Amino acid sequence: MTELTKLTIAEARDMLTARELTSAELTDAYLAAIDSANASFNAYVTVTHDKARDMAKASDARLAKGEGGALEGIPLGIKDLFATEGVHTQACSHVLDGFKPRYESTVTANLWADGAVMLGKLNMDEFAMGSSNETSYYGAVINPWRAKGSNADLVPGGSSGGSAAAVSAWLCAAATATDTGGSIRQPAAFTGTVGIKPTYGRCSRWGIAAFASSLDQAGPITRDVRDAAIMLKSMASVDDKDTTSVDRAVPDYEAAIGQSIKGMRVGIPKEYRVDGMPPEIEALWQKGIAWLKDAGAEIVDISLPHTKYALPAYYIVAPAEASSNLARYDGVRYGLRVPGKDITDQYEKTRAAGFGREVQRRIMIGTYVLSAGYYDAYYLQAQKVRTLIKKDFEDVFAAGVDVILTPATPSAAFGVADQDMAADPVKMYLNDIFTVTVNMAGLPGIAVPAGLDGNGLPLGLQLIGRPFDEETLFRSGAVIEKAAGRFEPQKWW
Repeated sequence: MTELTKLTIAEARDMLTARELTSAELTDAYLAAIDSANASFNAYVTVTHDKARDMAKASDARLAKGEGGALEGIPLGIKDLFATEGVHTQACSHVLDGFKPRYESTVTANLWADGAVMLGKLNMDEFAMGSSNETSYYGAVINPWRAKGSNADLVPGGSSGGSAAAVSAWLCAAATATDTGGSIRQPAAFTGTVGIKPTYGRCSRWGIAAFASSLDQAGPITRDVRDAAIMLKSMASVDDKDTTSVDRAVPDYEAAIGQSIKGMRVGIPKEYRVDGMPPEIEALWQKGIAWLKDAGAEIVDISLPHTKYALPAYYIVAPAEASSNLARYDGVRYGLRVPGKDITDQYEKTRAAGFGREVQRRIMIGTYVLSAGYYDAYYLQAQKVRTLIKKDFEDVFAAGVDVILTPATPSAAFGVADQDMAADPVKMYLNDIFTVTVNMAGLPGIAVPAGLDGNGLPLGLQLIGRPFDEETLFRSGAVIEKAAGRFEPQKWW
């Protein structure tokens, strides 16, 4: 039965529709895989065995009547940032201890409406703040990939590390994730999976614990590009409860896969050749350029001059919004409560005990840049830089470029509890160097596995598109995927 867990969504969908397989069988195969392997990865923080079996049974009944939805009977993992009614939803933070919402996030409601099955909630960096999935209250997630000849544990990337690890280790058919500065694309690159951050406003943010409201966007992590297209079609929608969601039709993304990219203009930004970039990343990038060229694309050198300011501006804007959003966690209405001698003392004690070090660091940074005397010097300046970054992309697209190709990450996955990273938070923040510009400009970006480094670890390439032109990303991403081949970890667990 375990081979069932290696089916892509597209393959499983076809078998389920043809009644060659039942959702109950597929769900049981995944639950068995989780029960035997989750201890090795710490990918799930809660597994919903009974709920999954009930949902699978209902799916089988609908499939028998020929009434199956787009994801009917497909078992998914859900990042712990998404509210799931009556089920553990804590953003992997102690401050939300015991919280089980009485409502469902719009994205997960869309998935259930299309027939998907919930296997459980996935580990993540606390409140999505991290690039390695080591800030979770529930402990670090372990990457299913290992370097050749090594037993050392590696990080899966963050903040959607549980989502990426679970998909890579065949513990769910696909997973929901969120991306504020690279939290879908970086873990996808580290685990040999596909991750797309759609255009800001493509998916509703309602019912997703907020980190930075003007940057956060939900998207899927999947085994291949086709599955990402299938997932995004179901996840995306307009939503009256989220005024930033956009009211425009959701295309059939899957139809874009396999279409020719002949004549497509692919931009190569010179600013992404950063100092100290490993030769392997540059070589991978050149390989990607060659693949797209061979498929008929025209390669164009472009400039995005304000790229160098993106990371510092991001680490002002994101913590400022986090400081505001996380003020609501005070121990009064839900979650952790640490009693104090008065209400102020209770707030202080609850927040000190409830938030981890990285979250506290970002709240402090955010509160500082929003404070009187510093707001103009930092926050306002960062917002001006953001406008310039957005204009860089607009100018390039206006000049006729269809898609931009860059590396996804500056390196392959690094070790858990890496001392260099632990000692210097800025080194950890540099993991987002190729991804944050996309969030700052509200654009769609996809990470596609493109090769292995010298240690046999996966590396990804990133494609950046025009607003609401995810179809071009799927088209060009499928070309890279076909040329690079598929990658999977050697099973050690």
